[in-house]
Amino acid sequence: MAARGKKLINDPYDVVTQFIEGLAETYPGLQYLDGFPEVKVVLRSDVAVGAYDKVAVICGGGSGHEPAHGGFVGQGMLTAAVSGDVFTSPPVNSILAAIRAVTGPKGCLLVVTNYTGDRLNFGLAAEEAKSEGYKVEMVIVGDDCALPPTQGIAGRRGLAGTILVNKVAGAAADACLPLEEVAEQARHAAKLVGTVGVALSVCTLPGQEISERLGPEQIELGLGIHGEPGIAVTEHQRVDVVVTHVLKQILSLETRYVPITRGDRVILLTNGLGATPIMELMIATRKAVRELQLEYGITTDRVYTGSFMTSLDMQGFSISIMKSDTTILQWLDASTKAPCWPAGTDDHSHVTLIKQASFQASPLRIDVAYSAGDRQKPAKVAVPAPPSCAIKSDKMLQQSRELTKEGCILEASIEAGAKEIIRIKDSLNEWDSKVGDGDCGTTMHRGAIAILDDMKKCYPMNDAAETVNEIGATVRRVMGGTTGILYDILWANALQASICAISKYGGARVGYRTMLDALIPASEILIERLEAGDDPLDAFVVSSEAAMTGAESTRHMQAQAGRSSYIAADKLASAPDPGAMAAAAWYRAVALSLKSASCHSKP
Repeated sequence: MAARGKKLINDPYDVVTQFIEGLAETYPGLQYLDGFPEVKVVLRSDVAVGAYDKVAVICGGGSGHEPAHGGFVGQGMLTAAVSGDVFTSPPVNSILAAIRAVTGPKGCLLVVTNYTGDRLNFGLAAEEAKSEGYKVEMVIVGDDCALPPTQGIAGRRGLAGTILVNKVAGAAADACLPLEEVAEQARHAAKLVGTVGVALSVCTLPGQEISERLGPEQIELGLGIHGEPGIAVTEHQRVDVVVTHVLKQILSLETRYVPITRGDRVILLTNGLGATPIMELMIATRKAVRELQLEYGITTDRVYTGSFMTSLDMQGFSISIMKSDTTILQWLDASTKAPCWPAGTDDHSHVTLIKQASFQASPLRIDVAYSAGDRQKPAKVAVPAPPSCAIKSDKMLQQSRELTKEGCILEASIEAGAKEIIRIKDSLNEWDSKVGDGDCGTTMHRGAIAILDDMKKCYPMNDAAETVNEIGATVRRVMGGTTGILYDILWANALQASICAISKYGGARVGYRTMLDALIPASEILIERLEAGDDPLDAFVVSSEAAMTGAESTRHMQAQAGRSSYIAADKLASAPDPGAMAAAAWYRAVALSLKSASCHSKP
């Protein structure tokens, strides 16, 4: 049995909130919204709510990539950063809270890494913010150069190149450009950057077992930043050989992911993945700069080396190359107070044996130190937010404290579905560790616990439609990630309409190896049996069997959506899609619970 990783933490479920508290204590220029544990937002302490007179730039995503993104909040870079749980996209309510906290009349730009959960959550938050009167633009960053161009519908992943895009966007906003121009500068930067990563070890999520996927003499190429498998595993080699391979992948003339050719000038970013000594990163940088010049005829205008976007305790590094131009350099060189952007130098004429470039050391701002007396504002700040479930609970309970027969059955069904998810949590995580980032069970478990808790406080069980809406609100509040937003969409509508909505926002269909491979067969059978005149409960049970069969069939599918689409087919064959299995499990549990309740109620 694999051992659990040793971590300097208190509770695996509190690591993100306690990290943010420590960040705000270290840098008085930062504060956070008083919305823990659901709302985890870091923002500039000098920005008054609703009164910011420039374009706000907001980025975010799952935690575990520190210092990204909270460490890059500050004048000249990000106005706010939204954190989800470890490797889990932040929920819509958190993103909306950030938008409301820092967006003034000039509007805000959302910089989003290209992962399905991030796109869905930030996209829905943007639409809701627009309906509230905010001006919002969104830029998607997908700088991964490891995957084939036609790999599924998910597209290129957002990696460390996102940090460079954030710097460009933040500097453009600080220069008082209007929202449309700030967005255009960010899109321009995103088109110019490519990244490839290499891992010597797999990261360990807080409270989970150490992965044994990589042997002691193996390295993984083209990895993601969530522990998901890369494109290839090979024997450990000298770092010069590895860097050569990485540069070849980024600058490939076949994929043409980046518009860089001989004679161009570039920005180089060597990024540590969490457990790589600065010595090793510098050795990789040394090789990259020389190879770019001698083998590709490319000169580096700026070099940044350090840990910018990590993957918890992963050993390894990534290299990002961005095509340089006058405007890009202007934005990168602009001053910023973001604490983890590398402290620069005013002299960009430093000469080495083969190039002229500005050499940046570690992104640790050791020149910034504060005492407690320096803090001018509290570390946390309250902002207006929609009424929480707790606020509504008294009113709902007053409406009907005695459950009807139907209310009791509905309560039992919800409880059965939630408890089934809790029961299979470890199996879901195990499957997800093989085909994704290993947290599907944890995310679903968090939602199930919250549903069981809220069910007793604020679900109007005698009103089935309103109860379904409240379940959606619970899921949106606590789950985040791709699963969270998909269930928010699912619960808020009838099953068939929800499937259409999920397909619209996520792009998946039957056969793409997602939760829809369970839900679409279930919906089709349910409609077919009801139209044939079957008893509704019998139809529900039969449709749940179709859901389970559909989920199991994902073992034989090549993923075309989500993080699994980045993984080779032979690795996927060992496990079903965890999202599909989770959907089938709760659907089946609810169907059987309703059938059982019906049988017991008969004389």
